[in-house]
Amino acid sequence: MKKIKDFSWHEGMTVSELVGSFGSLGYQAIELSEAAKVVLKMKRSGAKIFLTFTSNMVTSGLRGFFGQLCEMKIPDILVTTSGSIEEDIMKSLGDAFEISNFHADDTALHERGENRVGNIVIHTESYMKFEDKMSEILSSIYEKKKRISSSELLHEIGLQLDDQNSILYQAAKNNIPIYCPGIADSSFGFQLYMFAQKHDDFIVDTIRDMERVTTDLSFDEKKGLISLGGSISKHYAIFAALLSGGFDYAVYMTTSRPQSGSLSGATTQEAKSWGKLKDDAEAATVNGDVCITFPLMMTKVLDDLEKESLI
Repeated sequence: MKKIKDFSWHEGMTVSELVGSFGSLGYQAIELSEAAKVVLKMKRSGAKIFLTFTSNMVTSGLRGFFGQLCEMKIPDILVTTSGSIEEDIMKSLGDAFEISNFHADDTALHERGENRVGNIVIHTESYMKFEDKMSEILSSIYEKKKRISSSELLHEIGLQLDDQNSILYQAAKNNIPIYCPGIADSSFGFQLYMFAQKHDDFIVDTIRDMERVTTDLSFDEKKGLISLGGSISKHYAIFAALLSGGFDYAVYMTTSRPQSGSLSGATTQEAKSWGKLKDDAEAATVNGDVCITFPLMMTKVLDDLEKESLI
């Protein structure tokens, strides 16, 4: 049986060395180390990798990292929520979100036109700029296509953005589909609704994406999942994989717990009961803030992949 080892710092210690030492440290540190190993196995096996995340992660500084991972072609497929799309576009327009705190005076924030997400603030005027840009983007897409799937729509939007840090831009540039099954939610969905009021033949077809995501997967290919958070983005991916035999590899990173029966807190073991993960799937679950756990894990993964000339 593997033994616990005391952690020891040394001068010049790298993030990869730090995460490598987690494997014998204990508790969630061990899970984080295991998660890095699972993601490495995904890439080494040539698995088709889903990266799923919720909008609060795009609110944070992880947004640019997701874009960078797309540029490096680490994920093959993205699944996210509608809020991710609008906030990626906002940041592409040059808007900066600001650091506040979890105990801010929310009434005062509201009076100043500031909207709080945890300890991050988004200005109301950012939404106004976003709305103007959306009208321009949708008008140009409408000229080319009246009926369009959600993933095609997001691809077309990405082509119109000029921001190397943008998830939409990098995904479009590198032909990585973005699925957004809950696209009608958030301000982004409202802009689609408002545009459709003026153009009743404009249709965003989410059902067509279900056909695409399921037929793009086969029983024969290896499949991997990196699920950050949970929600509809997580379930969309694991349901799609279910129809082609389930995932071979899975990493869950979440703050949710399984006791409520929610999908966000559902474990990899529970997923095996549905066939969403194969019986022999290699999996790890890391409980903690993804803003901390994901960059640590992926830095270790990317360093190792670079050493092996896999990126």
